[in-house]
Amino acid sequence: MVASIKPHRDEIGLIDGLMLIGGEWVAARDEKTWSHMHPATGEHVASFPVAGPEDVDRAVRAARTAFDEGPWPRTRAGERARTLRKIADLVRQHGDELLKLQALDNSVPLSFGSIYVTSADFIADAFDHHAGWTDKLAGETLPPYQGGDHLMMTLREPVGVVGAIIPWNAPLMLAAQKLAPAFAAGCTVVLKASEYATFAVLRLARLIEEAGLPPGVLNVVTGPGEPTGDALINHPMVDKLSFTGSRAVGSLIMHAAATGCKRVSLELGGKSPALVFPDAEVGAAAAVTMGTVTLGLSGQVCVAQTRALVHADAQEEFVATAQMIGSMVAYGNPFDPDVTSSPLINAKQLDRVLGLIARGQEEGATLVSGGVRAAGDLADGNFVMPTLFTGVSNDMAIAREEIFGPVLSVIPFTDEEEAVRIANDTEYGLSATVWTSDLKRAMRLTKAIRAGTVGINGYQVEPHAAFGGFRQSGLGREGGREAIESYTEVKTVLLPFTDEMM
Repeated sequence: MVASIKPHRDEIGLIDGLMLIGGEWVAARDEKTWSHMHPATGEHVASFPVAGPEDVDRAVRAARTAFDEGPWPRTRAGERARTLRKIADLVRQHGDELLKLQALDNSVPLSFGSIYVTSADFIADAFDHHAGWTDKLAGETLPPYQGGDHLMMTLREPVGVVGAIIPWNAPLMLAAQKLAPAFAAGCTVVLKASEYATFAVLRLARLIEEAGLPPGVLNVVTGPGEPTGDALINHPMVDKLSFTGSRAVGSLIMHAAATGCKRVSLELGGKSPALVFPDAEVGAAAAVTMGTVTLGLSGQVCVAQTRALVHADAQEEFVATAQMIGSMVAYGNPFDPDVTSSPLINAKQLDRVLGLIARGQEEGATLVSGGVRAAGDLADGNFVMPTLFTGVSNDMAIAREEIFGPVLSVIPFTDEEEAVRIANDTEYGLSATVWTSDLKRAMRLTKAIRAGTVGINGYQVEPHAAFGGFRQSGLGREGGREAIESYTEVKTVLLPFTDEMM
């Protein structure tokens, strides 16, 4: 069996079972707790509070008071920037500790921490990048369109209290992508961590507190969607909801936001394609594509390229390389430097992934490798062997649904037109990659594919680039100008130079 996680828990410490509300670390009023079971071993790691409606109300009211009466929204841009850079410095100093806590949360292996998007550097860079925006949230001056002698200008002001909800798969990265622009804009935040990934977020909150953020600007509540998340998204004092997670929950949040006309940013799921042409480095395309669904988080990431659209002339090489990459995956204790990939987050997700694999076979896809739960020493964890399908048509469930597991579907095509048609035949539109040595083809397809981010011969998420999706992959963007502006409101000001405006 996989070695126990508990010695690492004891080594790291700081699993204190408290929430941050109004500058104080507190337990839930009713003292209810959630037991976190580690996905690699099935053993109890620790417990944390389940925030009920009363706890969430306290947190939101603390954020409201900090926004309406506290200094942060009125703090000079330079001071806000210095605070965000201090957060970045502390994250870098405590990077190893944060990644170990994340391994306790969701079992993402420490060996994967060197990958930029999951590293402490990315988290710190997100705060550094948004620190640079604090003095650039500019309005504009406009000439009068008709009548009068007056000045017309616009101001950008913080939107107010933000309810931010993050998932379990990349809790540190996703917390940073929401907190950094919100703080830079002058907002206050109530952050709900996932019940499956809480400890690293609580430590990040401690570091943010240490950086000198005023009390109440950041509040962290813990617990599942019901009752914690439900109380937050329906609270009347929240001005904006920012959510990363499933399409189903995103729809619930939109409905909740409609009641109070709350601003909404949603980063939802994906069923992203990798389009592979025979003139590409096919082996590299197969290695990277299979890697996105088997290494690190084992496909439990929204941008995983889970549909490999491969030209018929390249399919043999692609499949052989993808199968080899899948065979190289090493499961086990995430603190073991030889481990490359994580288990599925819980038993429910394990059953769902195995069910979709079975359905793929029932619908006629060819199972090349994997497709079963890991046995032997791995039997106590939620491990599914890396799974590769060929002979997949785009109407099959494994090509339509976001599986969120180590499953790659290879779909053949014969020409550019067919490749684009298949790529866009989805309810999602988050990301895509085009693999070709023909630059003109790459740009043609980049313009034709309906996705928020398109990589050419590779793919990378950057903290300063807009990230988000088309269609049911969400609303709005994280990163860059688009992100920080989504945490602001625009106010128009009219200043007459005479006694009459008109």
